[in-house]
Amino acid sequence: MNQDWMNHPGLSGIDPAKMALLQNLVSQGAGKSQNEMLNFLTGAANTSQQQGLQFTPDEMDMVVEVLKAGKSPQEIAKINRMVGLLKMMKKR
Repeated sequence: MNQDWMNHPGLSGIDPAKMALLQNLVSQGAGKSQNEMLNFLTGAANTSQQQGLQFTPDEMDMVVEVLKAGKSPQEIAKINRMVGLLKMMKKR
């Protein structure tokens, strides 16, 4: 995945440590299937919490919107499904 998303002005206020975490997640998550990605993101969320790197809801919304930019409707639908699954898992 192209790294241009990291320079989006909407992300400028996010802590550099959180941005580094996101960059790492994007590179490690590349090529994973939807099932693999769900497990991967769940583990990453746990790791980030242990490191004290929790994203606010506004930060997460901005990251998701930036990642959707320029994507096909099918890719956007896939991102929306993943976000929905993660939100459901978080409520448990």
